[in-house]
Amino acid sequence: MSKTSKQQKNGLFNKFLNGVEAVGNKLPHPVTIFILLSVAVMIVSEIASRAGLAVNFYDAKYKTEKMVEAVSLLNADGLRYMINTATENFTGFHPLGTVLVAMLGVGVAEGTGLINTALKKLVLSTPKKLITAVVVFAGVMSNIASDAGYVVLVPLGAIVFLSFKRHPLAGMAAAFAGVSGGFSANLLLGTLDPLLTGITNEALSAGGIDLTILPTSNYYFMFVSTFLITLLGTWVTEKIVEPRLGEYKGGYADDSMEVTQKERKGLIAAGISLLVFGAVMLLLTLPENAALKADGQLKQFIYHGLVPTIMLFFLVPGLVYGIVSGTIKNDKDVIKAMSTAMGTMGGYLVLCFFAAQFIKYFSYTNLGIILAVSGANFLKAIGFTGLPLIIAFIIVAGFINLFIGSASAKWGIMAPVFIPMMYQLGFTPEFTQLAYRIGDSCTNIISPLMSYFAVIVVFAQKYDKDTGIGTLISTMLPYSIAFLLGWTALMIGWYLLGLPIGPEAFIHLPM
Repeated sequence: MSKTSKQQKNGLFNKFLNGVEAVGNKLPHPVTIFILLSVAVMIVSEIASRAGLAVNFYDAKYKTEKMVEAVSLLNADGLRYMINTATENFTGFHPLGTVLVAMLGVGVAEGTGLINTALKKLVLSTPKKLITAVVVFAGVMSNIASDAGYVVLVPLGAIVFLSFKRHPLAGMAAAFAGVSGGFSANLLLGTLDPLLTGITNEALSAGGIDLTILPTSNYYFMFVSTFLITLLGTWVTEKIVEPRLGEYKGGYADDSMEVTQKERKGLIAAGISLLVFGAVMLLLTLPENAALKADGQLKQFIYHGLVPTIMLFFLVPGLVYGIVSGTIKNDKDVIKAMSTAMGTMGGYLVLCFFAAQFIKYFSYTNLGIILAVSGANFLKAIGFTGLPLIIAFIIVAGFINLFIGSASAKWGIMAPVFIPMMYQLGFTPEFTQLAYRIGDSCTNIISPLMSYFAVIVVFAQKYDKDTGIGTLISTMLPYSIAFLLGWTALMIGWYLLGLPIGPEAFIHLPM
């Protein structure tokens, strides 16, 4: 390609990127969006109620049919409901407690330095041929620790590649692809699983569906997805991104990759403590008369005890690492780490308050049920169901993700509509949530509105001062396309084989 043609192509591409950025910047904050949506529900509920809007709601699970009518919020009863239930709506919002409890343990593991040291040790112990795969894999795994991957592993990826005399931006891209592009994949359960599951359960309740799903509902699919994302991320890095970047001409970084003696001792101790914790949990759950079993079953533990277990999974090795490595001197250091983690959740708390009101308003007015049933009937009438519908839903989720970065904010908006709608079309809420997670993850790395996007640009400018938003998006776009195509193909294969997507979680509702 000639230089002139390349410049023209880049010019058109940058115009497109500038257009995406301009449109996205005009969107209000997610909290404002929920407020506007709540006001819209009030107005529409009054109009629908006056028009006598109603539908026959068929519950495929219980094979019962009932009539639901629109209920207005703009009358005395509606006003009392909004005022009297506002606090209860917030405190009873399921994702609120699950995320905050899990973050207590993650905060200790991150604050003591355990996560940072474990990531460094992982890449330092890797053979040269596997370094790309390990950087991507570590990125995927790091998302169980919330934002740690962005602030620790992305710059670490650049340092690792530099140490092997490879282009640092390729290492940064590989890490960023794993952390953000593979955000939903993991071998372990993280904070995202109970967060999205909580919103899904709220949407089921709002849709009048007497059903709840488990935090483990997508586990089988996301476990396999970890290896898929690692393979795709490695291939794109080595075959597309790194050749395009060429040889690195800049100076080499002074950043230290060394793991100190204290850190090494801390890691060993943390690993031992994790093994002991795992053994204790097995004793509490596997034997026939295990303490955590109720009536011989683990159902209550899976529904209610899994989140505290995730907290302890990070808290125990975090404490041990901190004590042995010297980053924890007393109890105040532990509380400080927890408080720091909680301090980062302020925006999430505000978001939860208004998201909870919106979802509860949807439930009270019956608009969610009416919209879901009407939408499902329309899709059936035009024959747009089954696999084509799921693929279209993934694309829609990925497109919306370009403009609203928060996974919980988008799902809070989409779930009350799509969960009941897909349920009416025979898809389980677990599968609808899985499809959303694919679309939500794939376009994270090309959205200028993703909360850490600007931070990644700053990291990249350390190695190339001319790096900008367009540079980063053009670098990450091949990953986004590969992840979207590969992940969707995996979903299609899973769908055709009819495999379970998690424990007691399937694709179709039982007939």
